Amino acid sequence: MSVDGVPIVDSRDAAASNVRASMLVLAAFAVFSGTDAIVKLLAIELPVAEVTFLVTAVAFLLLVLGMVVRGTVKRLVPRQPRLALLRALLLAGDTLLIHYAFAMLPMSEAYLLAFLTPVIVAVLSAVLLQERLSAVGWLGVLLGFAGVAVALRPDVGSLNLGHAAAVGSALLFALSLILLRCTKAQESDEALVATLLLVLMPLSLSAAYLSGGLIEPTPFHLLLVCVGGLALLAGHALLVRAFRIGEASVVAPFQYSQIIWGCIYGLLLFAAPIEIYTLVGAGIIILSGWLVLRKSAEETFAH
Repeated sequence: MSVDGVPIVDSRDAAASNVRASMLVLAAFAVFSGTDAIVKLLAIELPVAEVTFLVTAVAFLLLVLGMVVRGTVKRLVPRQPRLALLRALLLAGDTLLIHYAFAMLPMSEAYLLAFLTPVIVAVLSAVLLQERLSAVGWLGVLLGFAGVAVALRPDVGSLNLGHAAAVGSALLFALSLILLRCTKAQESDEALVATLLLVLMPLSLSAAYLSGGLIEPTPFHLLLVCVGGLALLAGHALLVRAFRIGEASVVAPFQYSQIIWGCIYGLLLFAAPIEIYTLVGAGIIILSGWLVLRKSAEETFAH
């Protein structure tokens, strides 16, 4: 074992795992974009902290129900409680901050700042995990961020707390992804997700009360909450599995694909037009992902 429980594996196995992890994380961020859109939609009429609590509570209930049906409730108990709790606190803070950013900023500005995560992960992976990105990998990371900037063209006028929240969210999310690489193989994915949801529920409920209390949701609100909870659970399950089997520095850049889905959801739910800059930026993002994935694939077949 290497530092902090990250297993040392053959380069061929690592490259193959990176390819599989990249596919999983692409699906994860597609689902997360849907969750973000639902949160923004609900936040028009409900306090954002209340939305976070409701969506998280539904996700937790669905997780527990699924484990009860399968008779595997014991898998919800973490074997590394301190690490699971620390990761949960980081992600809970990340969730509260990014949901606040979505409520305060246009989605384009919030996404651009939140997408600093892959750059932060690449740096932290090299320093803490000794995962060295190749030159092609770094090109993919930086090219992807450039694609996000081109696609969004954020007009950042006066900075406010929403911008600070988005940057803070990126840092906390990056640290949580690094911790995923430090979890032992014996730790279940369900325990990691359950710990996050258990921490996030009381924090978001407290934030809701401190910010003015709760508003009674309508049946339509509750329907959206259920969809959002299911998406949140699925997204975290895919994300955990992806970052546990793939190198963080390789998998993280695929977060940039989220902007493509964000633009699609923005068009469908908020009538936000997709402009030529968006298409050009999306093309750059796809190219960056192809560079990172191609490098991993070449390493797989070269052995």
